[in-house]
Amino acid sequence: MKVILTSALGGQVKVNGRRLPDRLMETNGLLEHIQASWKSGSKVMIISGSPDDYDKNDSVLYCLGRAFFLSDLSASETVMCDERNKAIIKRLPEMDVLILAGGHVPTQNRFMKEIGLKERLQTWDGLLIAWSAGSMNCAETVYAGPELPGEAIDPNYQRWISGLGITKINIFPHFEALQNEMLDGMRLIEDITYSDSMGHEIIALNNGSFIVEDNGTEMLYGEAYSIKDGEQRQICSDGESVEL
Repeated sequence: MKVILTSALGGQVKVNGRRLPDRLMETNGLLEHIQASWKSGSKVMIISGSPDDYDKNDSVLYCLGRAFFLSDLSASETVMCDERNKAIIKRLPEMDVLILAGGHVPTQNRFMKEIGLKERLQTWDGLLIAWSAGSMNCAETVYAGPELPGEAIDPNYQRWISGLGITKINIFPHFEALQNEMLDGMRLIEDITYSDSMGHEIIALNNGSFIVEDNGTEMLYGEAYSIKDGEQRQICSDGESVEL
């Protein structure tokens, strides 16, 4: 299995509140990496990051299906797995590409466990692409950082949960866009994420940065930062790559 973990995949753009198809992101060679591993006429399955949000899922399915064409990726079939059709996960063995969508990390994590995704992936050998929450849930132990109002101050909110076990890396996506975000009266990065990094390393990716896992090697492409024990340091820049 080849794995591409992104902060943002592209493939859709919002215009006047509507999602419209667009090419997949090309920054730092992301699309080139996908094209190099994409089989002609691939069968594609998308695992929703918002399993109950059917309108959003239909929009994502529509946009990505057309984004593949715009990105010179040949797909013979593209299907969405959400709460409406959980049984479609049984078709995973025939799929060439599996895409883990973005959304709310704990919500997607619960859905992945409902459909037994971790166990099914043990015998699957295709191209796995993930963005945002999907990338985060690929970790062995997932950092599910607070995201929604109330989560940061909820003593019962679980910030560390079991994931798919595809990587040991904890990803924090959309880093450049969240620098000034506040949640429950706290700074998302300095007050929450730094605190949660005590004893843990979190890899913060800007949109356009990604990690490729292939044959036991994990390569990071684009601007990214290591947050560990309350400190932050840059570990890669746009146009560069480093082995993790």
